[in-house]
Amino acid sequence: MERWTRFVLRHRWSFLIGWVAVFAVAGLASSKLSGLLTNRFTLPGTDSQRAERILQDHFGQRSTGSFTLVAKTDGGDAAALVPQVREAATRAAAKLPTGKLVSVQPLGDSVVAAQIVSDLDPADAKGSTDAMRAAAGPIAGAKLYLTGQAATEHDLDPVFAQDLKKGELYLAIPIALVILVFTFGTLSFLLPFAFSLVTIPTTLGIIWIFANFMELTTYLTNLVSLIGLGIAIDYSLLMVYRFREELRKGASTEDAVVTTMGTAGRAVVFSGTAVAIGLALLLFMPLPFMRGFGVGGLIIPTVSVVAALTFLPAVLSLLGRRLERVRLLPKTIMDRRADHERGFWAKLARWIMRRPWPVAIGATALLLLLAAPVLSLQLGPGSNEGIPKRLESVQGLDVLAAAVGAGATAPTALVIDTGKAGGTRDPEITAALGRLRRGLEADPQVARVDFAAGDRQHVDASGRYLNVQVIGKSDYGKPESLAFVDRLRGDIVPAARFPASARVVAGGGPPGGKDFISLTYSWFPWLVVAVLVATYVLLVRAFRSLLLPLKAIILNGLSIGAAYGLLVVVFKWGWGEPLGLIAYDQVEGWIPVMLFAMLFGLSMDYEVFLVSRMREEWDAGASNEDAVVVGLEKTGRLVTAAGLIMFAAFMGFVAGSIVGLQQFGFGLAAAILIDVTIVRSLLVPSAMKLFGHANWWLPEGVARILRVPSSPLGEHRPILRPAGK
Repeated sequence: MERWTRFVLRHRWSFLIGWVAVFAVAGLASSKLSGLLTNRFTLPGTDSQRAERILQDHFGQRSTGSFTLVAKTDGGDAAALVPQVREAATRAAAKLPTGKLVSVQPLGDSVVAAQIVSDLDPADAKGSTDAMRAAAGPIAGAKLYLTGQAATEHDLDPVFAQDLKKGELYLAIPIALVILVFTFGTLSFLLPFAFSLVTIPTTLGIIWIFANFMELTTYLTNLVSLIGLGIAIDYSLLMVYRFREELRKGASTEDAVVTTMGTAGRAVVFSGTAVAIGLALLLFMPLPFMRGFGVGGLIIPTVSVVAALTFLPAVLSLLGRRLERVRLLPKTIMDRRADHERGFWAKLARWIMRRPWPVAIGATALLLLLAAPVLSLQLGPGSNEGIPKRLESVQGLDVLAAAVGAGATAPTALVIDTGKAGGTRDPEITAALGRLRRGLEADPQVARVDFAAGDRQHVDASGRYLNVQVIGKSDYGKPESLAFVDRLRGDIVPAARFPASARVVAGGGPPGGKDFISLTYSWFPWLVVAVLVATYVLLVRAFRSLLLPLKAIILNGLSIGAAYGLLVVVFKWGWGEPLGLIAYDQVEGWIPVMLFAMLFGLSMDYEVFLVSRMREEWDAGASNEDAVVVGLEKTGRLVTAAGLIMFAAFMGFVAGSIVGLQQFGFGLAAAILIDVTIVRSLLVPSAMKLFGHANWWLPEGVARILRVPSSPLGEHRPILRPAGK
């Protein structure tokens, strides 16, 4: 690291000019990224995907790319409205590429529904929503609503944008800025912004290359910006504080930068690798939209580490002293912070060292108590509940739900492949269809079954495929709908006794939700194990210890488990309602996966910063207790400040009105707050006091493989360095 840093300092201007060039090229590429991103959602290898493919290839439609025009009259004569609704729906369908009107029918006495289908994904179909509404126009004696998954996505886009703007502009950014100014105390608080200014556009530029060859999600830019800013703050805090410490010791600017890179810079390399491992978990998920997050999660810490090894030392050598001279806080506060012996963190560290057992037992018990509700965690694929009721598409859904069932806009699509052209006229198929209809109509969750053997909406032109639409009484993501899918696939379809040559696949709303949960969590546990093993090996090398990496992984698991438990308490049990959080009995299935990937990486960030400094003191000859105390004294403020800034950023999601984003933001914010208070400030130092010399044990055989000095159990051999190194 010393050789590398001196090389960078000799060529500092070349590196800075190089970063400017990279920023320019990457900025140009990233400006073209949005056109390559998509909201498409596919479930490879599932019955849902097979059903979608048949619907698109043979019926020219997608179950998720359709619209429903709903008319509600107060006059009680729905049948009289049918001709007007048909005309309005025909005009609307003309504004939808590949759109066609397939049915218009009264639903009860006061509601008429017209179904418009297309072969578009919701991401492509939603762009026609406004034009379709304008073309449908008002009709006399009734109120019109255009609804369906694509219409709902269209209506939600401005809500997402407004919620994020409100949360970030009015909450997260002001709080983060105040914390940064207070923590740095000098003009050095600008460094994280300069750091993120080169890393985030560079990452998005690299992602642009991948987006030309693979399907990446629209929300990837938000993830990169959020993680990129968090990493920029973490690395800048750690390195500026170490640089400041070396300057106070009287080191020259160049020597201060070299020492900073040999200590804090080394920690950054391991930290960035740990973050990349955690987020790369998503790269191996079987769902394309999650793999997209994995691409960003792997690239942003990699680019950040490269910038920390090149950009930051060059900037510190040129501007470090100048930025540090411009104080933004009174000198008395800055001097008090520099006195590590009498500060808050020194007092806390010594208090913990005197009573490690009560602190360790109490903190562990609290985390287990917070995690206990996870036993009641109920996962779902998401639903139309928990989104603002003021939206036209949601109001239309409510009208449909009252008339037919809440599953009307995302019905189950049962696709029957009879195996041959004209097979739908086969007597065996006809008899099986009759048994299927009776089985469906007898199910308590089914509100309506739509199919007829001679209807072109339900039979393809070849007569081989049959499309049966099943409308449920509950919204597609509710537990009742998911339980229906189990009965459908396990009981109702087998009981219909279709001939062996026929195949029945279920797609659409509820089956898609069921397949999403099954596909995600059949892979997730194994990928978690892989991440834990890879992280353990990395941290054994970073900490030169067998015990400390295991402790770090266990404590990370406790903080993530506590966050999962709090999601149940706040949303399922409704304890967050007085604070404006939406009570909902399910946690959306993607949230635990994303929480684990993001939190495992970011929490390990803080662990590496804290323990690396403790290791440094131990190597310099300090006792175990002194190493723990000094490490907490000198990094406690940094870890807490970085955590509080991320907490503020994540709370920006909580300020919104969408239950899924509220759950995601709250889970991230709660876990980070728990991590930097209970875990890093209390559990880590108390556990290390209790473990004693065992903290630093690394057998000679393992050390030889890792090419680092060994640490025999019970023996303390300081690693001496020349003065100033």
